[in-house]
Amino acid sequence: MNIKFSRRRFLATSAGALGTIALPYLSRAADRPAVTHGVQAGDVTVDGGVVWARADRPSQMLVEVATTESFKDARALPPIAALPESDFTAKMLIENLPGGQDIFYRVRFRDLSHSAVECEPVVGRFRTAPADRRDVSFVWGGDVAGQGWGINPDDGGMFTFSAMRKHLPDFFLHSGDTIYADGPIQSEVKLADGKIWKNVTIPEKAKVAETLDEFRAAHKYNLTDDNLRAFNAEVPIFVQWDDHEVTNNWSLSKELPAAYKVRDISLLAARAGRAFREMYPMRESITEPSRVYRQISYGPHLDVFVLDERSYRGPNGTNQETAYGPAAYFLGPDQMAWLKRSLLNSRATWKVIASDMPLSILVYDDATNKKGSEAFAQGDGPVRGREFEIADLLRFIKMAPIKNTVWLTADVHYAAAHYYNPDKAQFQEFDPFWEFVSGPLHAGTFGPGEMDNTFGPEVRFVKAPGPDKQNLPPSAGMQFFGHVKIDGSSGQMTVTLRDRADVALWSTTLDPKQS
Repeated sequence: MNIKFSRRRFLATSAGALGTIALPYLSRAADRPAVTHGVQAGDVTVDGGVVWARADRPSQMLVEVATTESFKDARALPPIAALPESDFTAKMLIENLPGGQDIFYRVRFRDLSHSAVECEPVVGRFRTAPADRRDVSFVWGGDVAGQGWGINPDDGGMFTFSAMRKHLPDFFLHSGDTIYADGPIQSEVKLADGKIWKNVTIPEKAKVAETLDEFRAAHKYNLTDDNLRAFNAEVPIFVQWDDHEVTNNWSLSKELPAAYKVRDISLLAARAGRAFREMYPMRESITEPSRVYRQISYGPHLDVFVLDERSYRGPNGTNQETAYGPAAYFLGPDQMAWLKRSLLNSRATWKVIASDMPLSILVYDDATNKKGSEAFAQGDGPVRGREFEIADLLRFIKMAPIKNTVWLTADVHYAAAHYYNPDKAQFQEFDPFWEFVSGPLHAGTFGPGEMDNTFGPEVRFVKAPGPDKQNLPPSAGMQFFGHVKIDGSSGQMTVTLRDRADVALWSTTLDPKQS
């Protein structure tokens, strides 16, 4: 539902707004509605964003927005319903807000059966994108509650979100694996040193997710973490998905393991996709409501191109095709055409391509036997399989020409910085560019992975446990996130890779090239 009001009206009518709005009667009964999992905002642009919350019963979501923390200029927006069909979640797209402005919002739920009964408000905030060349700061990462490492209060919970929150970023780019639907959370895990990792548990996470409610529960489990809820209330999210929102390495060729009673991968993906869209404050396409890929413009210096590398891919296989066709699809023709067109039309200084999988790290479909391909890379040598899309895109960027593209990703559970050098590549029709890898935010640490030389990646930095220490718990400290700062006056982009203790591990500053 779009709530529209002009900037002039927003500012001019805000003074004394509370004096014109009847304060709600709050029932003293113990059965008032509740905001169950905090609030979130997302897909914020120069004039608006999406606000999300979830109730515990059929309700109306009531939202007030203001430009001051005191809410003295608050305006109440028309309510929207939170119904069982969406697991009582509700999303409101708020438009025509002032640019470059701190926006404060508070959410309440009104019981649909008892219109006088409302819950206490929960407050959140976000900053709209600047209309002028101001500084921009954001964080990114992926991989949450994976490999059985859930919320452990003794270890501080999902501590990396608190580290990111300290930087007061304008937004958070979630690079996927927002949940591990295929990863049960047990109450205890014995560590290598004999200590016990103790998880908070819920019944739905005792098994792999198969039903719609089980997929929803996996998302809600993460939102029980205090660190994450506090982060969400202050930092808007730009979210994409990867494989674990459904199951490990899923494609249409996925052979489900014995743990699954549901044997239809398309059915699992449909249920998982619905839960994913319900649980995040994403803008939705009118023509294709299930679409994840989109462009989010965050002021004159930054456009973010959020990719979907799951929904349109061909089956996972050997990835050795010698010509482009359905078996080699990864983004697919429609998303490729959209990405080229959007990059070409972008006037932002920096074009960040948010890829849920890395370009040149080998990710095997069968990791145990090192067989099959899960990502783009398929091994050293000329362009093959899914690499045709990357080759085509890199050639297009060079010929257009399109300047200042940067790739951000996660997925592989370690931190790295890759400089792509055509002089060292098998395919050389591209201009040099950077790819930065972060994560896990709260999952097992792995790596480093093998590199594919097709596009000439130079590993300028890597932080990983090494082959003899895989799946390290979050308590080992090797949880990573990336932090990007764009200087408003110079346009310089500084990228820093950090660990969960907020130690800066590596950093570089990129000068923008003139178009």
